[in-house]
Formats: sequence, C-alpha cells, structure tokens
Amino acid sequence: MAAKVTTDGDSPWFSGHFPKDPVLPGIAQLEMIADLITASREDTLRMTGLSRIKFRKIVRPGELLDIHAACGKKKDLYTFRITSRNEEVCSGIMLFAQKK
Repeated sequence: MAAKVTTDGDSPWFSGHFPKDPVLPGIAQLEMIADLITASREDTLRMTGLSRIKFRKIVRPGELLDIHAACGKKKDLYTFRITSRNEEVCSGIMLFAQKK
C-alpha cells in the first residue's frame, strides 16, 4: 500500500515543535503510517508495537512524503518506509492486533 502526503504548515503537529523552526515530529510520521495501514484493512486494528524505527531526515512544512507499507510474513506485521524526494525519512516495523 502507498500514499502521498504533503505536510501542511498549519497542522497542529508543527505548533511548538519548534518555534521559528518547524519540524514534523516522529510520532506524527508514525501516525500517518498507522492510518494508512488501518484504512487498507476491512477489520479493526490497533497498533501494539514498533521495532527497528529509524528517523533519518527532518521533515519541514510543505514537503511531499511518499509512504509505503507492506505486510510481512506474519499477518499483522508491516514494514514501512517514508521518503521525500527519494531520500529516506523514516523506516521500521509496525505490529497490529485486532481491537477488542
């Protein structure tokens, strides 16, 4: 699965992180990935774990992000990668479980 997202400078994620030098927090990047994965499924999932997370590039307002996620060998385990202009922003593994 894949998505393209342009970071909106007016997003609350940028407010206070950091004044006069806005940066998209890593947690916002992880939420984008989790949203992509859960939207692609017919069942209801919740994220239960993260592994091998690497943040490699600072994301600024207005950047176009390419988000890619793929199901791993286990049913609810996904590898993911975000890039911007063919440069890796972050990558890792996200684990999900059925919501109860």
